[in-house]
Amino acid sequence: MYWMRGLALFAAGTVLGIFIMSPSAAPQEKKAGQRLNHFGLYVKNLDESVNFYKKSMGFRDAFSFKDAQGNPIVYLQINQDTFLELTPASAEHPAGFSHVGIWVDDLNATVARIRQQGVQVDNPRAGGTKALITNVTDPNRARLELLEYPPESLQRKAMDAWK
Repeated sequence: MYWMRGLALFAAGTVLGIFIMSPSAAPQEKKAGQRLNHFGLYVKNLDESVNFYKKSMGFRDAFSFKDAQGNPIVYLQINQDTFLELTPASAEHPAGFSHVGIWVDDLNATVARIRQQGVQVDNPRAGGTKALITNVTDPNRARLELLEYPPESLQRKAMDAWK
């Protein structure tokens, strides 16, 4: 049952990502660039999942770190600027969809624009990877992680090292 919820949220996130990134036929005001950057999954077995995505899917190790609660987070690189984020599932977070990561050129400008639309969004902060980060929840309660990657962030370093 949880996998169905995860699949539905994945589809919603994908559609949202396409909507955000697709050009419209109508002229638009210039907005800060936004791109789908990563997809977060809660997994039943971290080692088994990492093994599957690396060996079966061909994804590369990018980096790993521990969140504020000490939980391991593993980033696997799909291509130069697209990642899969894996985190162990728990009682509060069953296996399945966690969030969609959207990389923006200017996080402060993006937050200001979103706030003008009446959306509540926290002030950007430095995250565990040294990226600037904030979260937005869509009407379906899917979490959208908005991120800006300065040169010292682990994501920027992994993207710059891609060959």
